[in-house]
Amino acid sequence: MTTFRELHNANTGFVMPNAWDAGSAVLLTEAGFPAIATTSAGIAFSLGKGDHTLPDGAPAVSREQMFERIQQITEASGVPVSGDLEDGYGAQPEAVADTIRLAREAGLAGGNIEDYDGRSLYDESLSVERIKAAREAAGPDFVLTARTDGQLLASPTTLADSIHRANLYREAGADCLYVPGVNDLDAIATLVKEIDGPVNVVMGLGSSTLTTHDLLTAGVQRISLGGSIARAALAFIRSAAQELQTEGTITFAANQIPQSELNVLFGRHATPGESAQA
Repeated sequence: MTTFRELHNANTGFVMPNAWDAGSAVLLTEAGFPAIATTSAGIAFSLGKGDHTLPDGAPAVSREQMFERIQQITEASGVPVSGDLEDGYGAQPEAVADTIRLAREAGLAGGNIEDYDGRSLYDESLSVERIKAAREAAGPDFVLTARTDGQLLASPTTLADSIHRANLYREAGADCLYVPGVNDLDAIATLVKEIDGPVNVVMGLGSSTLTTHDLLTAGVQRISLGGSIARAALAFIRSAAQELQTEGTITFAANQIPQSELNVLFGRHATPGESAQA
């Protein structure tokens, strides 16, 4: 199996969709992707909680809850898994380093660290120190991705500022750089050209008709989907509920995967040591 680091150093890029539980991880692995990622949004939604920019007083997913789910995903997956580690669950470099150590223990092959605390970007110098601490804790095999969220702010920073931060994070030890919120192909080509390292682009944030082929041709090394598949799954549940409530029909069930097929699929991916249940 190709290692996660080798995927980032290859001549061609790859697509890395995001799972939110063991079942979705198995389905994405079976589809043939060389790696998958977790999604903090998808995990949060599956727990009945919000993600990222939360309203005041809204409950957030704790680091313990997140890592419990991450462990289930890594155990179910037969490919490398990259973790959505948010801002490292703490402002100070020591907290970020501790989160990276937990990520390694959970079986992750890599993970993202954001420079956003839910309200604003961290100070540039602190952000650099956070990546340095993450790199030291990561060891040589863990693929560290530095994410800068300036393009997602209500008043976005300039693209040049995001590129500047990404290059600082690269110098601090990040293996991959991630600037979510850029959906224009010309702007993405600028990221690829001016960022000194492999670039991750997320599909599904905002309106865009770009395809994976467009992005790979532009030189993007890694394509993720964030919470897009999870949100689409929730949209299907809501649509099915509305049909059942208003029409009394279940046409939504026509495309379900047969239980026998799922039993075989999940049986192949059972965690070692798990006993069969009657």
